[in-house]
Amino acid sequence: MKFPSPVSLSWLSEFLDAKLVGNTGASATGINEIHKVEKGDLVFVDHPKYYQKCLQSAASFIIINQAVECPPGKALLIVEQPFEAYLKIVRHFRPFEGSDQPISPRATIGKTSYLYPGVFVGNQVQIGERCMIHPNVVIMDHCVIGDDVVIQAGTVIGSDAFYYNTNKNRASWYKRMLSCGRVVIEDDVEIGAGCTIDRGVSGDTVIGSGSRLDNMVHIGHDSVLGKNCLLAAQVAVAGAVELGNGVILWGQVGINKTLSIGDHTVVLAQSGVGGSIEANKIYFGSPAEEASVKKRELVWIRRIPELWHKIMDRGEQSGL
Repeated sequence: MKFPSPVSLSWLSEFLDAKLVGNTGASATGINEIHKVEKGDLVFVDHPKYYQKCLQSAASFIIINQAVECPPGKALLIVEQPFEAYLKIVRHFRPFEGSDQPISPRATIGKTSYLYPGVFVGNQVQIGERCMIHPNVVIMDHCVIGDDVVIQAGTVIGSDAFYYNTNKNRASWYKRMLSCGRVVIEDDVEIGAGCTIDRGVSGDTVIGSGSRLDNMVHIGHDSVLGKNCLLAAQVAVAGAVELGNGVILWGQVGINKTLSIGDHTVVLAQSGVGGSIEANKIYFGSPAEEASVKKRELVWIRRIPELWHKIMDRGEQSGL
């Protein structure tokens, strides 16, 4: 999430009751989680296991719960509970806004777009020209829909991220991180019925132009689909995944979090992708491997009984 204008660290330290160390005269341009940080961003960390990852990331400013050596040019905001500090910032800059109307008067909708009855459009939503939004579609606050987009019935755009801060010392181990990101759907995208596309935790979930999503597809927070991707029914993509251009995922493919899939890759139906995979190849299986290798492997597995009987027969003939 970008702030409306740069925010001075001195103000933030006072707002959070934090000790400020390092580049104290700087200003933050936004707040982000570790997978999406950019120069000028704030990020928070509350476990020593991830200190170095945050300190060495692109983030310029780190909310942390312990005094550590500050990298040159960066700043630390030291607080007892970094996660609570993150929530406080989000609530301040992206406060809850209710909506008691089906179409928010604060939404911007192209004059040539058509919305069927039963559509809900939240605050600060932008919808371009020549879009067709079918009944019972929900588009939550701050989401952006480009031109020539089709969204079939019952789809939800901009639901909160499935993303939790875990602390087993609390009565409730999992505490939801407030989602202040968006969903951005680029031009000429078609989305099927009953799909769910989660907003970014603090960045954007992006569906690239020309992409086509079948029914019952789920896209997790902060994932980015390239241009002209094709996703068949019941595909599930976890958070912070990057799909290249022209990627095809056939039915019931599952994609693990924080990985990348190269351009023009095809993953065959019911495969499970657990790690990043290369461009211009066909994959199959769980865990997914190159389809040609996987198919040969399956042939040999089927031959195991035959080979076992041959071994047993030779053993009997030799008196073993």
